Amino acid sequence: MSTWQRSLTAAGVREPQLRNDYDYGRRLVSRFRRSSYLAARLLLPPSVLPHVVAATAVMHHGDNLLDTGPKPQRIAAWASWEQRVRKALETGVADDPLIRILLHTVAAYPRLRGVVEEYLSTAGAELEFTGFVSEADYQAYVDAYSLPAFMLVAVLLGPEDGDARYRAMCRTLIDGSQRLDFVNDLAEDVAEGRPGIPAQTLASFSVTVADLVAGHEPPGLRLLVEHEVSAARAALKAARELLSQVSAPGRALLNAFVEIELLTADAALARGAALLHGSAGPPLLGTLRVLRIARRTRRLPSPFTA
Repeated sequence: MSTWQRSLTAAGVREPQLRNDYDYGRRLVSRFRRSSYLAARLLLPPSVLPHVVAATAVMHHGDNLLDTGPKPQRIAAWASWEQRVRKALETGVADDPLIRILLHTVAAYPRLRGVVEEYLSTAGAELEFTGFVSEADYQAYVDAYSLPAFMLVAVLLGPEDGDARYRAMCRTLIDGSQRLDFVNDLAEDVAEGRPGIPAQTLASFSVTVADLVAGHEPPGLRLLVEHEVSAARAALKAARELLSQVSAPGRALLNAFVEIELLTADAALARGAALLHGSAGPPLLGTLRVLRIARRTRRLPSPFTA
């Protein structure tokens, strides 16, 4: 029996159809971001891994519905998905593999239900996203979309009582990660006509959307990248405080996530203005080193607790 199959058994997933459903979710997650999936496989207890995979798969599927195709198509696809998920939460019955694994994971972690409902209520903010005017607009987006989506997974790793400090530190983490994504994905976002860096921030570095669309590298672009990456790094480093809020397995995974994001930030900073022509990724050797250290220390007491 494979490690994944043993994890399904440890998580109480015994019915053949449900096991196939979780495997479908696993394949979706592993295709989206291989390093994050590998970290979860290496660092999470077998009984927790399938549930984190399920929540992540639902989050990624929602992202795809919200981001893919013309706006009318996206609106219709999201409305249908939201309705089906809400109905399944009410009835306990679903005809979609991702919704079935979500129901099973909600049954195992009842506190996830409220997080799912919040996510469904706020995710529509992504449908209206066409870029930001100000930093305040960006921060509102983090509150309305990025944080609720991240909490689908984070709630499975955090304290059972829904600690407000834990949520606040999760927001710090996802602020850094989202800001990094927006600057790192500059080429893709500009091509789609909705850069994630606020217009006022662009203007302060004498960078225009017209320049970016044309593929020009204005003199201020390198300084703009440095500014955004520095802000992202500061939030990611501050989010290390989050590690004191979770037990060893979850702490190891979140620590690995933060450190891999910091490696990505270093790579983005090194790429500089060339991000206009393609994103940067964390170095393979550095990523493997982070995972090896995290796996070795995952059972040690938290250095943040007495």
